[in-house]
Amino acid sequence: MKTVPNVVYRRHLLVTALIVTCIDLATKAWAVATLENQPEIRIIGDFLKFSFVRNPGAAFSFGTSVTWVFTLIAIAVSIGILWISRTVTNKPWATALGGLLGGAVGNLIDRIFRSPEVFHGHVVDFISLPNYPMFNISDSAVVLSAIAMVILSFRGVEYQAPNALPAEDDAEQR
Repeated sequence: MKTVPNVVYRRHLLVTALIVTCIDLATKAWAVATLENQPEIRIIGDFLKFSFVRNPGAAFSFGTSVTWVFTLIAIAVSIGILWISRTVTNKPWATALGGLLGGAVGNLIDRIFRSPEVFHGHVVDFISLPNYPMFNISDSAVVLSAIAMVILSFRGVEYQAPNALPAEDDAEQR
């Protein structure tokens, strides 16, 4: 068996993060252009709606007066994932970490560049479910990635678990 170089998994992690970030930015641009100051759009009755809010805090509008803290957390998480990405040798972990990085960066972009001011920007949320705070694609990526990481951890899969490809001579023998 031939081992896969770490760069392959780091690239996978970064591509995943880039895809999540791009989808998040595109859907937020759509939400601002289509939903701001407009009535909600029902997608699946009262279960799934698209609406619009600029959220200064976290989930349930927690911490609205300390927006800068969420900016610092997103920066720290992003730096931490980039640091870990140098040693990831497992594709599921690379995917989960890439989703987490993309989600953190998507909301970080809002915090840095959206009004009311730099590093205190409000995050655009537009997906609405009953009895749940409004959210966006970045929020979804963070939650789904966290769930994936918990499952990987419970299953005993390490982010540095060796992944191997069959060596060329092994593949020829099959």
